[in-house]
Amino acid sequence: MGAPIIACLRPHTDASDCHMMVSEPLRWIDDIAKAGGQMYCFHVEATDDPLGVIKAVHAAGMKAGVAIKPKTPAEAVMGEIAEAADMILVMTVEPGFGGQKYMQECMPKVEALRAKYPDLDIEVDGGLSMQTIDSSAEAGANVIVAGTGIFKADKPDEVISIFRNKVNTVQAKIAQKNNSQ
Repeated sequence: MGAPIIACLRPHTDASDCHMMVSEPLRWIDDIAKAGGQMYCFHVEATDDPLGVIKAVHAAGMKAGVAIKPKTPAEAVMGEIAEAADMILVMTVEPGFGGQKYMQECMPKVEALRAKYPDLDIEVDGGLSMQTIDSSAEAGANVIVAGTGIFKADKPDEVISIFRNKVNTVQAKIAQKNNSQ
């Protein structure tokens, strides 16, 4: 889905976070902003200048998210990148296809990012289901992307509520722990 679809959907929803799985993330920023995008998330592996992309996204009036693939270490976004970004997305499957199996081995990255950046949005995407939500929430993810786990559920609205409640409960515990230190 690109800018034309975002522009068509925009009058019907407040949601317009865009996960750009593209090889030239700078190329699409203006189109997504003009279409009504609010968050532009690009893959750190797709650019030699992630800070430049973040600055361009912010200059276009959007929040900037930076995604990392399962084999990319969390350290690839720690430091200046995470400090400039509005969100870090940890992919828990290889980008590109729905229905893949959740990679538990990605959770230490979520834990490391949450420990270093307690106030940053940390998102997980891929293989999220009733069987994997606890692991993601407990690792510190506060933004969840789920496709198959919701769309194939008998009662998608209940699954969404359960996901939200689990994430909110863990985030409240993390905040309480951070406030008491």
